[in-house]
Amino acid sequence: MADGLRKGLTSYGDAGFSLFLRKAFIKAMGYSDDALNRPIVGITNTHSDYNPCHGNVPQIIEAVKRGVMLAGAMPMVFPTISIAESFAFPTSMYLRNLMAMDTEEMIRAQPMDSVVVVGGCDKTLPAQIMAAVSADLPRLSLFRWGRWWSGITRARC
Repeated sequence: MADGLRKGLTSYGDAGFSLFLRKAFIKAMGYSDDALNRPIVGITNTHSDYNPCHGNVPQIIEAVKRGVMLAGAMPMVFPTISIAESFAFPTSMYLRNLMAMDTEEMIRAQPMDSVVVVGGCDKTLPAQIMAAVSADLPRLSLFRWGRWWSGITRARC
């Protein structure tokens, strides 16, 4: 089974050309040949200005990227839907299922050998876990304890 950038190549009728095209586009972003030959670890990015539960996701992602690089792999961050209970319409549960489908398809569509999902609430993390399990890749789930606690204590809820 193919791995790294060779995984899930777009079919142009010639696998060599497909890999060449993929590498040409990603090399334009500054990646070296050495980096492109490493296993790829996908990392979900659920940060959103609408989602206070995921306020520090960018810092967590940077820490995960450092760990992935130290382990000899190449981290690749990709976006997914982000759900915040207080901003969700029609319901957060409806959006949780949509997020699970979105995240699963993003995992399947991108070349990655494993995935790290970062979630911060009772909707986001289950959605990402369902997606990663369905995509059948090795996975690590990171739960971040929310920034929203400070808002609750300040508001005296």
